[in-house]
Amino acid sequence: MRTLALFGAVGALMLASPAAVTSARALDAPPAETHGTLLAARRAATEGIRFGACAAEEKLPASVTCGTVRVPLDYADPDGTRIGLTVSRVEAAGPAADRQGALVYNPGGPGASSLHFPLVAGLPAWKRISAAYDLVGYAPRGVGRSAPVSCQDPADRATGPTPAPTHPSEVFKRERIARAKTYAQGCATRTGAALRHYHSLNNARDLEVLRAALGETRLTYMGASYGTYFGALYATLFPHRVRRMVFDAPVNPAPRQIWYVNNLDQAPAFERRWADFRAWAAKHHAVYGLGTTAQEVQESYEKVRAELAVRAAGGKVGPGQLHAALLQVAYHDGYWTRRATALSRYLKGDPKPLIAQAAPPKETSPDDGNGRAVYTAVECNDAPWPEDFAVWDRDNTRLAKLAPFETWDNAWMNLPCAYWKAPRQKPLDVRTGPGVLPPVLILAAERDAATPYEGALELQRRLSGSALVTERDAGTHGIGGGANACVNGHLERYLLTGAVPGGTPVRRASCAPHPEPDPVSLERRAELPSAV
Repeated sequence: MRTLALFGAVGALMLASPAAVTSARALDAPPAETHGTLLAARRAATEGIRFGACAAEEKLPASVTCGTVRVPLDYADPDGTRIGLTVSRVEAAGPAADRQGALVYNPGGPGASSLHFPLVAGLPAWKRISAAYDLVGYAPRGVGRSAPVSCQDPADRATGPTPAPTHPSEVFKRERIARAKTYAQGCATRTGAALRHYHSLNNARDLEVLRAALGETRLTYMGASYGTYFGALYATLFPHRVRRMVFDAPVNPAPRQIWYVNNLDQAPAFERRWADFRAWAAKHHAVYGLGTTAQEVQESYEKVRAELAVRAAGGKVGPGQLHAALLQVAYHDGYWTRRATALSRYLKGDPKPLIAQAAPPKETSPDDGNGRAVYTAVECNDAPWPEDFAVWDRDNTRLAKLAPFETWDNAWMNLPCAYWKAPRQKPLDVRTGPGVLPPVLILAAERDAATPYEGALELQRRLSGSALVTERDAGTHGIGGGANACVNGHLERYLLTGAVPGGTPVRRASCAPHPEPDPVSLERRAELPSAV
């Protein structure tokens, strides 16, 4: 980092260790953005956040209060346009003497909001944590009412039924290329010149401004999935401001991975997790009747796909909607009983559970598509992407031969980045040396599909002194505060005391997997309307 003619920059670095100064100087951060972040954080520390009743559209109970933090749209111009990010909070429930400040959470996406995060204060796994911390959520830039990004009129979204070929024809590919071009142009047209400012580096800078606005000298942060990526950017850019950080289901942060290669790497991981679901369903053939082997369960799924291609269930659930619903089994095994029940019932002549789980919503709203718009803007802005479809075609055709379940669906999701017109960022080399950061905690499931386990290993290699807790033989995406008491014990101990698992030469600990879903009790629960 270049020397700035600004006391705030020098003063902040003087608070850090010599190692932190060296790390910061090694960064090739643009001086204007660095200067702008310091000014914005200083301004936010003065302004603070006025918390009060949340807007009705947030659908939050009175126990949660909301406010706004204002950040520069463009950190190179901190006195220019500022945008408001919506923030939510539940104050710490414990005695004042035991309180440890604010815990800020981001669930990932890109495009997800954590405004409902403070509600975990009422869950048993979070009881001691919520006694010690104010639980703080927020809608990142572009999300919800935080200067929303838009790429498409909600009325133009496909509502179903739609196809989802495993091995698409050339005609289908041309149609998807046309859609991707239209979507990319829609982002540019509907969001305008501001589009270029929605990216991960600015999300990390926004986090620094939020820290200051909350009155925290150092940041305590928990990020899941994509939230780990810009959390790691924050740790690299602002190591002297880190108090404690939890990285749950981490993205592989290596610059070469952002984002094209990371998306390719998801396909084999999704294939493994899809196989896990099929093996589980086969083990419970007596309940679902989908087959006694994983291959027979696959054949049952393909039979449903084929029938839906001829006649959509309820007029709206075609192969595309079925596939989108079944993709969720790779994210969380809480979906396993519901989806197995839906397939089973459909094959027995009852399509109602499948329609309830997979049909698009009946009505559109102005917010429809916002999550995808933010996802697209951030990922396309963050790094270079191949701009020749022949590269995408070659790579995904090869992948689909080995891992057909998710490959092309993922490619179509990201294809607008091939036709993106906004400037691209250069991915930051996430890395800290010994003594730069306090110990940080990494949580990962060994069979995670969305963020394959190698990403956790890579992040630990890059953040010196970090500790990794692995849930073995499990694949739920995001495990902190979930079903595994062992994982939760490490999380709680770290947030309350700063302690991480020991060990040499690297800090690592393992937890046995949480129990598989119970097909009998949950299948009975699936009889109820609330289960679908």
